[in-house]
Amino acid sequence: MPESTQKKRKKFFRRLKHAYRLVFFNDNTFEEVWHLRFTLMNVLSLAGTVFIILVGGSMALVMFTPMRVLVPGYPTDAMRQQIKSSVIRLDSLEYEIHLRDRYIHTVNAIVAGREPEMTDAGTESKLANYENIVFTRSEQDSLLRKHVEEEDQFNFVMQTPSASSSEEVFISKIHFFKPVEGVVSSRFDLKDNHFGLDVVAAPNAVVKSILDGTVILSEWTTETGYVIQVQHSANIISIYKHNANLLKKQGDRVKAGDAIAIVGNSGELTTGPHLHIEIWQNGTPVNPEDYIVF
Repeated sequence: MPESTQKKRKKFFRRLKHAYRLVFFNDNTFEEVWHLRFTLMNVLSLAGTVFIILVGGSMALVMFTPMRVLVPGYPTDAMRQQIKSSVIRLDSLEYEIHLRDRYIHTVNAIVAGREPEMTDAGTESKLANYENIVFTRSEQDSLLRKHVEEEDQFNFVMQTPSASSSEEVFISKIHFFKPVEGVVSSRFDLKDNHFGLDVVAAPNAVVKSILDGTVILSEWTTETGYVIQVQHSANIISIYKHNANLLKKQGDRVKAGDAIAIVGNSGELTTGPHLHIEIWQNGTPVNPEDYIVF
């Protein structure tokens, strides 16, 4: 480094350390009222400290107070709530699409005469450990079994007419089994898109299949809770919603009067324990009260 440059640098640092005095005098008496002694180094240090405090205070004000919404591009509370709601809806839609695909695959397998694939992929946690589960019969389970056996010991087995290519089966000629003992609280109404009956029953009452058939859906849905659907002959499908528990799984064969679920209050579209039952034939809903006496 040239000697002249070193001299200039030393001279500059010496100036920073030079002491200066700011004096206030009384204009009439020339008496010294107040004075301030400082150096350029002190002034620079004070200015730097004030700058850091102002910058830090401004950042804290923006980060931890509602003023942060004034920053361009920063999401508001309403935007964050909308994003959260969209993520929840997307997750629910993905799950509903998964259920629909499984339902269509099962129906196609049944129509084609194949055995439906039994898979619970996507519904069980891969991290769960089911090896150490011990199943024991509780007192409540024994009482429920006894209650079902006492109800079914006098039931006769009803043969469901089967459809043939030369003779169409009319639903009015079929004898249906009552799915549950209870009182109808909401009736079938196509105008209100209520395609079934709501039957209020005793807590933990057993839901029974109305005809012989095959379970084509046994799943949980957000709106209707635990749902089970049974495919019967004559292109009839029965649907049982808002159950507390499901006793049959997809692909199971059931007889008329078999216990398939427990009355409950699951799902968002319910206000109390009841069974919502629907009967569909050829893709059209029919009034269950026209064929079943409740």
